[in-house]
Amino acid sequence: MPKTITPRPRTAAGSDRPLASLSGLLREWLPMQRWFAGKDRPVTDLSLLSMSELFPGCLHLLVHASHAPVPTLGGTPPPGDCYQLFLGLREHLAPRLERAYIGRVEEGPFAGLAVYDALQDPRSAHLLLERLRQPGTTGPLRFEATPAVHLPGGLPPRLLDAEQSNSSIVYGDAYILKLFRRIQPGVNPDLEVPGALAAQGCTRVPAPVAWFSTTAPRPATLGVLQPFLPDATDGWTLALGALATGDDFTAEARELGRAMAEVHLALAEAFPPAGPGENGCMAEAMSARLDAATHAVPALRPFVPGLRAAFGALATCDTGPPAQRIHGDLHLGQVLQAGRDWFVIDFEGEPSRPLDERRAPQSPVRDVAGMLRSFDYAARQRRPWRPEWARRCREAFCAGYAARAGWDPRKKHALLRAHETDRAVYEVLYEARHRPDWLPVPMAAIKRLAVWRG
Repeated sequence: MPKTITPRPRTAAGSDRPLASLSGLLREWLPMQRWFAGKDRPVTDLSLLSMSELFPGCLHLLVHASHAPVPTLGGTPPPGDCYQLFLGLREHLAPRLERAYIGRVEEGPFAGLAVYDALQDPRSAHLLLERLRQPGTTGPLRFEATPAVHLPGGLPPRLLDAEQSNSSIVYGDAYILKLFRRIQPGVNPDLEVPGALAAQGCTRVPAPVAWFSTTAPRPATLGVLQPFLPDATDGWTLALGALATGDDFTAEARELGRAMAEVHLALAEAFPPAGPGENGCMAEAMSARLDAATHAVPALRPFVPGLRAAFGALATCDTGPPAQRIHGDLHLGQVLQAGRDWFVIDFEGEPSRPLDERRAPQSPVRDVAGMLRSFDYAARQRRPWRPEWARRCREAFCAGYAARAGWDPRKKHALLRAHETDRAVYEVLYEARHRPDWLPVPMAAIKRLAVWRG
């Protein structure tokens, strides 16, 4: 049994003494986590923003990791990030928790205790669900639930391994709890948007069942529980399966286009459109992201004139559909097929972008461009590359979208090219920093988009 600990909640105005005893361990452990965003920026300091005892043997922490500034896509990022941690503390660590082990504290209030990632402990994951079943507060933490849904207890937890920027626990193949790791003040779109779509009667997005947030140091969403679709398969897996067997994927792509159009229409009802898009401002922002990416990835430099021309054409073209709430990070991994139906998940947007930007109205063409880029990514996972497969899927997706939305993305040449170019620039920077072996995939698109004339 874990040793019971009863630390008082701490805030930015309180003492950092509890964190001081953990700081050395966390500074080594944090950069090794898949969800840690500052892998290319050395951690210069850790400070405690809040700490609460969720239950005996498990601490909930919000810590601020300070970094040396490094220019990135969209400019120089803030000098640090806030992270949500769940730390278990025990005198003796069970063998089944060896994978979760962080280290043993040498001094301070936790001296002598073994520290581990509590989310990998089934007991902690179980107690976290129990906490969600009982709305209320624990220190600065607030737990809430949808009154109309009965959330059963005793569901066995299973921590997913595939997450990149967050952590997720599946409970009994009935619910999935997404825990945001990099925390920004405000309501997270992955709570706000599915809740609003559920109120509109949109069934393409699983509705929130329970969630929790913090009030300190500033209000922010920390986690969301939604129904889990156990028999669903994500679009990326389906697409790669079709490529492996030589099967056509156009029927699925067309239905996916219709589904995404339905989601966009529901979003426009739930969040009133903002009116015509500001193409000039959008083009300037895209050019700024190109400049930052080129600074970090010199391989982009020969293509800058052509890419900048795509953004210049955007500034003078038809504004297209009104700006509205969108998905913001749409690709084949963000959609699920269960039976014949497509579902859309993960409305958090690109975690690297500020929360206000992710919640702002944008052109729905941005989502379309994201999916078109994803078909290209899938087609390049096998050799020889299947450009015709990608082209047919892209055409089918746009046709399905047009049939439901009432407008055709393919007829918005300059708008679609600019958004696809912006997405490819983002991909180049991401792959250069996280998956260098994948860099040729977006670079091939960069070469095409730099000369494409629609």
